[in-house]
Amino acid sequence: MTRTGRTGPAVGRVGPELTTEVLVVGAGLAGLHAATLLARQGHDVLLVERRATLTAPIRTTGIFVRRTLDDFALPAECLGPPIRRMVLYPPGLRRPVSLVSTRDEYRVADMGPLYVAAAHGAVDAGVRLALGTRYVGRRDGCSLLAGPDGPAGVRARYVVGADGARSRVARDLGLDRNHHLLVGAEEVFEIPAGDEPPTFHCVLDPSLAPGYLAWVVNDGRHAHVGVAGYPDRYRDGLRRALQRFAASAPGLPVTGRPDEIERRGGPIPVGGVLRRIGCPDGLLVGDAAGAVSPLTAGGLDPCLRLSGIAATVLDEALRTGRPDPLAHYDGAALRARFRGRLTLRRALAQVRTPAAASAAFTLLRTPPGRAAARRILFGDGSFPAP
Repeated sequence: MTRTGRTGPAVGRVGPELTTEVLVVGAGLAGLHAATLLARQGHDVLLVERRATLTAPIRTTGIFVRRTLDDFALPAECLGPPIRRMVLYPPGLRRPVSLVSTRDEYRVADMGPLYVAAAHGAVDAGVRLALGTRYVGRRDGCSLLAGPDGPAGVRARYVVGADGARSRVARDLGLDRNHHLLVGAEEVFEIPAGDEPPTFHCVLDPSLAPGYLAWVVNDGRHAHVGVAGYPDRYRDGLRRALQRFAASAPGLPVTGRPDEIERRGGPIPVGGVLRRIGCPDGLLVGDAAGAVSPLTAGGLDPCLRLSGIAATVLDEALRTGRPDPLAHYDGAALRARFRGRLTLRRALAQVRTPAAASAAFTLLRTPPGRAAARRILFGDGSFPAP
């Protein structure tokens, strides 16, 4: 698929020995945001990313909710049309429940150009960005990297783990790690303009998406067709489930799919914010910290907000010369605000058969059920402040 965007930012190289105030591992949205905020405060920040380019591979669907769009300055040219309509389907796709908001609730970003734009902002703020550079471990307080010029060691006052759901930084810092994971797979392709309004289609069918949902996001420009669920419940594998869903997925144009399709996939943490996400040597952000909604599996809004909190904590620690502020970077306190969503996550995980999913729609079609769905899908809730 051909995607347009700005050219990549200036990329530095990591020599055999280096010192910095903050080493950020992972240039996803969480790492880019934390690094940029810290650099704007005048701190020396090195951001390393194992990918050689930020435009591929992409793992996230790129769905931004209204609160994120209201509170963060995202480049408009990277955002698709606004979505106000959501349709929920039981197994068999009969008698779906349609919900329409009076406000723009979702927009899907073209994530490759968005990452590039965020990287430009980081470099402009003073971040040293090293692509094609892997974090390989930690020894005697030194972070070990492997880059285009070979191995290197970095001594940083603090290390920020923004390296995904299976964070190696979390392991090396002795912090909590994600154990409750979904796996997801998605196909993305361009579609011709149609007469239907941009719509988010969600299918609750445990045979396709055990413990979660299958989806089609059709914003009139691109279609995102995906499934996600608990990996041990897929009888024929995740990719086979996606193939079965794509063959009859709702909301797609009758013209079918083009030859050029972008494929995405990866783990999704849904156990809520981890309890121990900071220590005197560093902290975690984004998926590494479990900053993903346990119910909806949305992670872009939480990753931006938690990265902002992390940057504030690290700025104070660096300015005062004391690690005390990191004691307030408490995942347990944030986790307490997710009790309702964690309860709903456990309930959704128990929907194991198509019959149970169909029974849930009996309640969903009632006025109280529709009202509850609107609160979850169109509500003003967001990642909690500490």
